[in-house]
Amino acid sequence: MKPTQRLQSLIDEGLIDSVNRQLMSGKEAMVYVVRRGEETLCAKVYKEATQRSFRQAVDYTENRKVKNTRQARAMAKGSRFGRQATEAAWQSAEVDALYRLAAAGVRVPVPHNFCDGVLLMELVADENGDAAPRLNDVAFTAEEARAHHATLLREVVRMLCAGVVHGDLSEFNILLAADGPVIIDLPQAVDAAGNNHAGRMLLRDVANLRGFFGAFAPELLQTNYGPEIWDLYQRGLLDNETVLTGVFEGESGPVDVGNVMREIDDIREEEAARLRRLAPVDPL
Repeated sequence: MKPTQRLQSLIDEGLIDSVNRQLMSGKEAMVYVVRRGEETLCAKVYKEATQRSFRQAVDYTENRKVKNTRQARAMAKGSRFGRQATEAAWQSAEVDALYRLAAAGVRVPVPHNFCDGVLLMELVADENGDAAPRLNDVAFTAEEARAHHATLLREVVRMLCAGVVHGDLSEFNILLAADGPVIIDLPQAVDAAGNNHAGRMLLRDVANLRGFFGAFAPELLQTNYGPEIWDLYQRGLLDNETVLTGVFEGESGPVDVGNVMREIDDIREEEAARLRRLAPVDPL
């Protein structure tokens, strides 16, 4: 297929040889299958602008570093330069998280390069060598659901031990590769120690996994891994070898109504997004 302008620049630079096909289109990026020599890779081309709510931007970007105070002021004001800087920061966050997590042994696509708003990375493939499906496109037996749930909990722990919380983990951004689940889409990843919302996001990520796999293995719905993981992390007792029980009884205390309301808003937004994904596309 004819490459886009930004993909053509990668061809001109010798980073890729050709563009095979478009793999998917999302609200933040277009994803293509590309070739480099004998390798088949994935190119994520970020869109010029991404629609996000101010509340979400504040939650996810809290404590993220920017190049200078001028850039920070522009981002806060929402000027044209500020919007460009904000978009660049989101792209950099995903690139940085991918390199950081890949180095920590987390099951994410291996990044190869980032140039002109294009992230070049491993193409996650199924047992036939084709692009791997998302979890939401696959049905599982109870045994498979329990196994994949356990695998992903280990990955969540490994990510947290590397100082990262995904922040938007669900069946829509996990691929089922030939050798098991692979986590994708990390522009909203947050620093576990530096973001005040990290704990709430971790709990939501784990709850999403429980809800999805619990539809195939109902006993998982009775587990409580999220609070257990976060409590161990906060007490400095979490590592990659920690054995989890799924049982946790937290201390009783005053309820943070603000956080509860934000969680309700998040759930509403996720449900609305899920319904939009499931809505039929009008061919006209």
